[in-house]
Amino acid sequence: MNEPSATQESRRRLQNALAHRGGALPLDFDGTAVSGVHVSCVAGLRRHYGLEPRPVAVHEPYQMLGRIDEDLKQVLGIDVEGVYPPRTMFGFANADWKEWRMPDGLVVLVPGDFRTTTDAEGNTYIYPEGDLSVPPSAKMPAGGCFFDSIIRQEPIEEENLNPGDNLEEFQPISEEDLAYFRQAARDAVRTGRGVIANFGGTALGDIALVPAPFLKHPKGIRDVAEWYMATRSRTDFVHRIFDRQCEIVLGNLSRIHAEVGDAVDAVFLCGTDFGTQNSSFCSVDSFRGLYMPYYRRINDWIHGNTAWKTFKHTCGSVDRLLPSLIESGFDIFNPVQCSAARMDPEHLVSAYGRDLVFWGGCVDTQKTLPFGTPEQVREEVLRRCEILSKSGGLVFNSIHNLQARTPVGNIVAMLEAFREFNR
Repeated sequence: MNEPSATQESRRRLQNALAHRGGALPLDFDGTAVSGVHVSCVAGLRRHYGLEPRPVAVHEPYQMLGRIDEDLKQVLGIDVEGVYPPRTMFGFANADWKEWRMPDGLVVLVPGDFRTTTDAEGNTYIYPEGDLSVPPSAKMPAGGCFFDSIIRQEPIEEENLNPGDNLEEFQPISEEDLAYFRQAARDAVRTGRGVIANFGGTALGDIALVPAPFLKHPKGIRDVAEWYMATRSRTDFVHRIFDRQCEIVLGNLSRIHAEVGDAVDAVFLCGTDFGTQNSSFCSVDSFRGLYMPYYRRINDWIHGNTAWKTFKHTCGSVDRLLPSLIESGFDIFNPVQCSAARMDPEHLVSAYGRDLVFWGGCVDTQKTLPFGTPEQVREEVLRRCEILSKSGGLVFNSIHNLQARTPVGNIVAMLEAFREFNR
């Protein structure tokens, strides 16, 4: 019998973690848009490891996440391969790459429809679908490292509010996109790594998506504050959006599964944040009344028809919501923000480690990684891995994406500590 290759072992590591079987921890960077690496850090890692000097491709331009190419994946020992949606947050495909200079002078690769303008103050504006004839949908402030959505809220006429306006981006999947996912899943499986996919359309009220930076003329409730208020003052309206969205989602997932089968190990479902640094955005009752019925419908279909594990991202202090997330059917919790209030890793493992896979949490990206010393990084990584791995279900990743200006030496210290723990 042939010995498994390193990459075959990678998929086994991820599957062991997803099944709470323990063993060597799988490593994810770049598998999802919430476990990635800023393009400047990818460039720095390529230099550090002496890889071919070339511009790094920005495959997620909203956060300016850099694509980790195969040569760097091999060096880092990455165990997870991501399947991303066919279009970016700005509505264009990752195709026809061209060079673009970041405000700090770093030359990167961006898609051909990545079109920007700059004002007199040095702010950079980007346009939905690359269409310069419509208002920009996001801004990178002067000296900034990523884009912020621009709110393009049309005046709200209460009597004319139509849930369909907030469903413009949630449509039955096209044959073209089905073909894309079929090929992308096949390509991901061929790497031998574990596979996580984001098929899109499954996020309920994700505040990064509400302003619709991918639409030229978004209608409905698109202002962030207005949306949050609507979850209390227009609850019936939001229910109608979520109900119809679920119908579309379940039809799409059925068709996607018919194409990709169980080539996928995990599926990114939702990035809606429910926590702040000190508390949660909503009460347990509000979560269970407004979000949980729809999460359960989606998770129940996936668990009843596929072998996929389901991935929920929410930053912040969400300890009081985790029992409801478990009851909603989620298998994976990310980014495990141990730096938030009441999110002590020992408590998380004791209370929820039997039910949730922890995908992240292994180093703090607010303080330790960007501002600590390499030794402090090493100590935190080893301590977090020791604690979070007790559940048998831990995928190594930082708390959310590696941010711009993080010292490369600290990133390397993180990776070396991960390898030390796995030995």
